[in-house]
Amino acid sequence: MAAGPLANEGGRQQHGFLRFALLGSGSRGNGLLVECGPTAILVDCGFSLKETERRLARLGREACELDAILVTHEHGDHVDGIGPLARKYDIPVWLTPGTHAALGAPATNRLPQCRLFAAHEDFSIDAIAVHPYTVPHDAREPCQFVFSDGARRLGLLTDVGHVTPHIETRLSGCDALILECNHDSDMLAEGPYSASLKKRVGGPLGHLNNDAAAALLACLDTGRLQHIVAAHLSEKNNTPWLVQSALGAVLGGTAQRVEIASQEGGLAWRELV
Repeated sequence: MAAGPLANEGGRQQHGFLRFALLGSGSRGNGLLVECGPTAILVDCGFSLKETERRLARLGREACELDAILVTHEHGDHVDGIGPLARKYDIPVWLTPGTHAALGAPATNRLPQCRLFAAHEDFSIDAIAVHPYTVPHDAREPCQFVFSDGARRLGLLTDVGHVTPHIETRLSGCDALILECNHDSDMLAEGPYSASLKKRVGGPLGHLNNDAAAALLACLDTGRLQHIVAAHLSEKNNTPWLVQSALGAVLGGTAQRVEIASQEGGLAWRELV
């Protein structure tokens, strides 16, 4: 699996290919940038305004170029930076009714444009088709997304406690996958977290462990897969090597096919061709 082209990072695409990059991924902040031609969508924003602008600039983008911010759920590492960013640049924020309610009126009333969507209904934002789907997580109405340009599909799955048949159906046959590999079960059990936090993280509404992520990948049609990106790795209860070993075994023993989205560096542009 070859890495997608990284050229043209300083300007808009001159074609309609779907591409993506991550501002960062982990418990200290998340953000996924998805583009197709002139359309740019940011999924979640868990960074300060200044840090978000810095990370966008690292990818050759500016916040004024964003057409929308999509929200997966209301936890701070996914939403803490959305309000300041949306207000400064007048960006529409899309979220489920449950997430809207969980954030509360003081927060949502300050958003310049607030648009609700149902987690079981597809919609489009300019050139990008958005296919939301529900996931089990300890939030009010969490969802994840599959993005499409009509020919290629990018699947996103993080912040999920366990895999459901609905998730398998949604993610099968994607051209790229961003897949949560939050923790190694043994490291979590032996690690520094409190007993209650271990129970939450490893529970059915918590976060996906490496083995569960690998089992999901084994169930999917990966014949079109160009990129597999492991995301939301715990800094205390996982390692990139463990993740690449687990997912690589499913992909024929080629651990190098598995890319890691890091907390600090995120992931540079990857393009679907």
